[in-house]
Amino acid sequence: MILPLALLLAAAAPAGPADTRPDKARFDACVHLSDGDPTAAEKTAADWARTGGGVPAAQCLGIALSAAGDWKNATDAFSTAATLAEQTHTPGAANLWVSAGDAALAGGDAAHARALLSTAIAAPNLSDQMKGEAYLDRARAGVAANDLGSARGDMDAALKLVPADPMAWLLSATLARRMNDQARAATDIKEAQTRAPEEADILFEAGNIAAAGGDMPGARALWQHAAAAEPGSDAAQRAHAELAATGGIPTTSQPAGR
Repeated sequence: MILPLALLLAAAAPAGPADTRPDKARFDACVHLSDGDPTAAEKTAADWARTGGGVPAAQCLGIALSAAGDWKNATDAFSTAATLAEQTHTPGAANLWVSAGDAALAGGDAAHARALLSTAIAAPNLSDQMKGEAYLDRARAGVAANDLGSARGDMDAALKLVPADPMAWLLSATLARRMNDQARAATDIKEAQTRAPEEADILFEAGNIAAAGGDMPGARALWQHAAAAEPGSDAAQRAHAELAATGGIPTTSQPAGR
């Protein structure tokens, strides 16, 4: 599973006491531990939280639980960190609400994700970058909830705030295709390709959009490009499957061991 970008951004930015010594060193050590041993990091963060670790302890617990794929408890940990930050007037509460919302989204709870991301977006001190990514992920939650109209509004708001993000244009193009807006899909996928011409996910979606528009030769060429751009990636595997299904190269032509 690919983590929502906003979760990566928010989790990477320590909030409150984690910005100053000695908590910063303890927070950084806890986060580093989560990279290699999420279970140990979870215990470390939980012990820290029980002894008055406050915001940084709860935040690190959320990061450790995210690393372990325990999205429900990660959502709760980030929500606790955000609430503590608000109660103690600690900077970073908005980012922590983003992390909570994105953990809920990663765990498949679209309704909770939308509510948490709405709290983050409403915060007065959320940076334009983080707000754009939060809109982007709330749009993804809208798609998961089959509320495509709301998702379209959030996606457009995101594009205004993070126009340089190729993934934003990719998701916008995919949403347009799902809404049968072929013209918008074609325009937005070109914007994504301009910013990341060798990104397999973008090339794969460009092929999907070409196929939806009836251009099967163009679609197969784009899927072949996607498969070659990042061999072994999820996008490459999906591209091989589409090529096999539409008379292109068979799935067995993937490099061995990929």
